[in-house]
Amino acid sequence: MKNYIQPGDVLTLVAGAGGVKSGEIVVQGSIVAVAATSAVAGAEFEAKIGGVYEYAKNAAEAWTVGAPIYFDATNKVLTATAGENTLAGVAAAAAANPSGSGQVRLNSSFAA
Repeated sequence: MKNYIQPGDVLTLVAGAGGVKSGEIVVQGSIVAVAATSAVAGAEFEAKIGGVYEYAKNAAEAWTVGAPIYFDATNKVLTATAGENTLAGVAAAAAANPSGSGQVRLNSSFAA
């Protein structure tokens, strides 16, 4: 198929102010990804937009499998609270209250 470009599970993005470190959650527009490489501000880096990852979560929440999970950019944690946070994916495993981390399946991107 001549118009096929790539599988799409890894995208090349440009690091914003402050750069990006490998393993960090990155939000660009409607894309929520995990940086696969580190980069300084303005440089390109590879980012995974799918898969299951374990990250710090709001410790005072319990998660159920399949619940929507959001990225709280202010506190740099995952949360079940929508508010002003960015939808990142769904809980891939139950997480207790209290617990310091949870598993999220990234959903690649969402409609704005």
